[in-house]
Amino acid sequence: MRLFVGLGNPGSRYAGNRHNIGFMAVDAIARRQGASPFRRRFQGQAADATIDGEKAVLLKPETFMNESGRAVGEALRFFKATLADVVVFHDELDLPPGRLRVKTGGGNAGHNGLRSITALCGNDYRRVRMGIGHPGHKDLVHGYVLHDFPKAEAEWVDDLCRACAAEAALLVRGDDAAFQNRVHLLMAERDGREGPSGGRD
Repeated sequence: MRLFVGLGNPGSRYAGNRHNIGFMAVDAIARRQGASPFRRRFQGQAADATIDGEKAVLLKPETFMNESGRAVGEALRFFKATLADVVVFHDELDLPPGRLRVKTGGGNAGHNGLRSITALCGNDYRRVRMGIGHPGHKDLVHGYVLHDFPKAEAEWVDDLCRACAAEAALLVRGDDAAFQNRVHLLMAERDGREGPSGGRD
């Protein structure tokens, strides 16, 4: 099985925040893959799907970002799964808006959701880093991530989430490089330009 975790904060006041793009990605996967309705489980909202013939659980922790690891840990224990089964979708300040990278392990770059998962569950899980850009100074980061995407950015956010959903089977197979490249190609087609050659970092 695979545990697809979207990071964000619960409640309508946070729904459109940059920090909630992980929730948006998991919602897009649920729609594309015909998942069951989300219901309260594992200190969050969870849905079941079958992706590429394999069971996938889609989880949106409702513990607030800083305690995301509690929900992930509960789900891991319930399914007797390992960190190799976990894929976390999250906002990434160090990538330009609309860009994406996949990595396993590594640093958490000050992301409190990742820090919580690492502290409570371990570090060797896969991360789908969804670029939201940087406000330019570290003192501006808190307000930046907790503000909604402006209307002018809504289209690329939706397209990036839908691209993740369209190529989710590659993540299930463990083909992270192909997933990354396919998403880049889809976003490049959207922009009417040639996509990058990709590769993991």
